[in-house]
Amino acid sequence: MTITNTGTDHLLAALDGGVLTLTMNRPEARNAMSGEMNAALGAALAKAELDPEVRCIVLTGAGKGFCAGGDVKGMNARNTGEERQTTIDEAIHTQRLNQRATAGKLYTIPKPTLAALPGAAAGAGLSLALACDMRIMSRNAIMTTAFARVGFSGDYGGTFFLSQLVGQAKARQLYFLSERVSADEAQALGLANWVCEPEELVDKTMEIAKRLASGPSVAYRYMKENLNRAMSSGDVFDCMDLEATHHVHCAQTEDHRNATKAFVEKREPVFQGR
Repeated sequence: MTITNTGTDHLLAALDGGVLTLTMNRPEARNAMSGEMNAALGAALAKAELDPEVRCIVLTGAGKGFCAGGDVKGMNARNTGEERQTTIDEAIHTQRLNQRATAGKLYTIPKPTLAALPGAAAGAGLSLALACDMRIMSRNAIMTTAFARVGFSGDYGGTFFLSQLVGQAKARQLYFLSERVSADEAQALGLANWVCEPEELVDKTMEIAKRLASGPSVAYRYMKENLNRAMSSGDVFDCMDLEATHHVHCAQTEDHRNATKAFVEKREPVFQGR
């Protein structure tokens, strides 16, 4: 295992067998976001996108929570301060950059991403979890939009991700009422792919992540682009055309040739990402 210095204790990074685990590390604050955490997460994802050693990314939280979203105590301190730190325009631009570098990157990075929830994912923390390709939850974890409770409309792409996963009516219910969604309900709604006992979360997460890391990374890259385009475009022929381009491209890879040979020889393929 390789431990990477992210430049802050608020985010931990470790690479093991092609799996990059990024751990939001403010357990005393339920891993609420900080400026240092956001900057480090954005930088780590940008680096991971171009690192051939990284074949799967796991996002999780330290301690008993996944991520409580924005630091409400910090917000209150800023709101009661005598001076504004930035103009509205500067704040909007900074927020846009932060969102694209974190939630946006998790959604678009051409590698599988997996969110592992040991506990609550709330507000922007929920948005980060939903930005990942798949989610695994501890049975005692919960999800909640939480924004309405603090007079916010929502950020980090949560309205997009939640609407796509559960539909408009349910998404509006969860945003307007800030209801708590249990792990079992999240799985029934399609928000969680797996639910396991708390003591099994780490092992089950790594089992899934290692399987993804040993998979056909070139094909995964194009699968993800196809699926994302299907969500955003909605035009069946655009999706079909993109699928054709990517499918034929994958047919030229060593991974495909080796996998077809393994199929004929009745053995498991070994993918090299080429």
